[in-house]
Amino acid sequence: MGIFLGAKALSPTYSGHSYEKNGLDLRKTNPSKSVDMEEQIECTSISNENQDNRPSTTTRLYKRRWVMVFLFSCYSLCNAFQWIQYGIINNIFMKFYNVDSFTIDWMSMVYMLTYIPFIWPVSWLLDKKGLRFIALMATAINCLGTWIKVASVRSNLFWVTMLGQFASSLSQVFILGMPSRLASVWFGSEEVSTACSIGVFGNQLGIAIGFLVPPILVPNVDNIDELAYHISIMFYITAGVATVIFILVVFMFQEKPEIPPTLAQVQARSIPPEEYSYLASILRLLRNLPFMLLVISYGLNVGCFYAVSTLLNRMIIEHYPGEEVNAGRIGLTIVIAGMVGSLICGIWLDKTKTYKQTTLAVYLLSLVGMVVYAFTLNLGHLWVVFVTSGALGFFMTGYLPLGFEFAVELTFPECEGTSSGLLNCSAQIFGIIFTIGQGKIIEHFGTFAGNIFLCVFLLIGTIMTAFIKSDLRRQKANHLAETQAASVSISVSAIWCQR
Repeated sequence: MGIFLGAKALSPTYSGHSYEKNGLDLRKTNPSKSVDMEEQIECTSISNENQDNRPSTTTRLYKRRWVMVFLFSCYSLCNAFQWIQYGIINNIFMKFYNVDSFTIDWMSMVYMLTYIPFIWPVSWLLDKKGLRFIALMATAINCLGTWIKVASVRSNLFWVTMLGQFASSLSQVFILGMPSRLASVWFGSEEVSTACSIGVFGNQLGIAIGFLVPPILVPNVDNIDELAYHISIMFYITAGVATVIFILVVFMFQEKPEIPPTLAQVQARSIPPEEYSYLASILRLLRNLPFMLLVISYGLNVGCFYAVSTLLNRMIIEHYPGEEVNAGRIGLTIVIAGMVGSLICGIWLDKTKTYKQTTLAVYLLSLVGMVVYAFTLNLGHLWVVFVTSGALGFFMTGYLPLGFEFAVELTFPECEGTSSGLLNCSAQIFGIIFTIGQGKIIEHFGTFAGNIFLCVFLLIGTIMTAFIKSDLRRQKANHLAETQAASVSISVSAIWCQR
């Protein structure tokens, strides 16, 4: 058992005892684990090998952890952009490929549909092969999908563009469950929520760019050849970016740090691989009542966000004809506000550890935001829609990292990718149901009825969140390990004092 020091550099004192005064230089007790101090941000020092063979509690944070989360955010951004690039200019792609609105809706919904069957083998691969393999698969498939789309810019090749979108949707399966796993593997206990928020931030930024850029790059013109030129420009830019990101991941993305960043990760690494069963993990999660309540409530909230995003163009055009560009800007406002909300919530969680209280408050405010949006959409003032959309996005999109981190707390030490996979699977199922349901309601009863339809389910989700028991297992594991480390420190100090 080692001694947790938790300092940016090795402090001259710990628990009131000086290294020099007691004749013990803790920095030299394990020279085989010497550390480059310029790289080290946080370190623990003693890693004794006592008779009970308990795992060492040496921990360390590496500066390159920020490179890992930056690379992840980049390829998540590129993939998320493609999710909404068709739906936000729904009417333009309907004209170019000569298909109906519901068919273009499926260009977004295919992301949700593909996720449901493929998340199970991908979660298994994440457990068995690790972060680097999953990152390589995600970027390679995403890159392939973008180049398939480049070859689809002809009015009779809708099936080709659908194939490219399917490839991009398959890539997404390797992405959505990664933020919480990446944060746990690379980041310290005081920054995991912030790191998870940054990972989600990349996905949200991609959606924001997907709302903003397609209406600018692809104007609503009547000439099909000119329209094909504008669409090809958008596809070529996407393919170029995806290719560069794939190359960066190949050469720079690493599996995990040599020394774990937290005591919880020390414990997780100490579990022998042969003792881990993916199926048994799934069954344990399914029997975890607080987690299953979170799975359903998370799915309801994020499913509503997917429906609003997919159908935003249709809702705005119905009340404000010819405002395709502003529809994209409204979508951008929703996501940018949500990005701010995500970061604020992540920092707040790291500071307070109030997972349930924060999740419930944000969920309730998402419901309030949706109600206000529903009642103000048809007032005839676009600036009002911008304001209410921003408020909706701040809480509804800001909820995403809260769900991930709360799930990890409720399910520790289960694999973060597995718990995140179940959350996202729920979100995809409800996303398909809500998108189709709200779309049909809008066709027959108008946008107001469609938005109230979503409000009802957000109310149900809020009630379910209130019943989730706050069992923060990861926090308990960290506190227990720190307590044990502190007790060892006292014993070592007492021995040296006696000498």
